[in-house]
Amino acid sequence: MNKSQLITAISTHSELTKKESQDALNALLFVIKKRLSEGDQVPISGLGTFALSYHPAKAGRNPRTGEAITITGANKVQFKAAKALKDALT
Repeated sequence: MNKSQLITAISTHSELTKKESQDALNALLFVIKKRLSEGDQVPISGLGTFALSYHPAKAGRNPRTGEAITITGANKVQFKAAKALKDALT
């Protein structure tokens, strides 16, 4: 499912127009990005929790040349599904 299909699904299952659904989805994504960039977790009841996980720098090798390189550290987004979501999928 891509973003436009998600907007259509939101519009179909609510009383919102496609434009209102798009605005609501964009607002939700903006808030999640903003909170994560501030280092906060974003728990959504019944869905799960978005959080940042820091992966430190590490040594690696260039597969083409075999040269030793340093892979820089980075923040990665982590999602942990809520029990309600896991139960709904089984």
